[in-house]
Amino acid sequence: MVTTTQLIPALAKVLLYSLGSVFPIENIYSATKIGKESCFERIVSRFGTNITYVVIGDGRDEEHAASQHNMPFWRISSHSDLLALHQALEYEYL
Repeated sequence: MVTTTQLIPALAKVLLYSLGSVFPIENIYSATKIGKESCFERIVSRFGTNITYVVIGDGRDEEHAASQHNMPFWRISSHSDLLALHQALEYEYL
């Protein structure tokens, strides 16, 4: 997870919404001070290039950062977008 929220509030939200099993603490990155592109670079450095990363977001900055790293971008603006993403992942479209 890459967020523009500061790290402690982001961690609190993850715990508050019981998403700790989905987003382990070591996989949460705050772009508040370094920017999303730098976070993406850190993620690729950590996990390597033999993985397909999918950037999920609702803004232009996520889309721009995804394109800078040649990562597919999936725009989320409603619940149906999440359902479509789930189906795309299930059928290995991405």
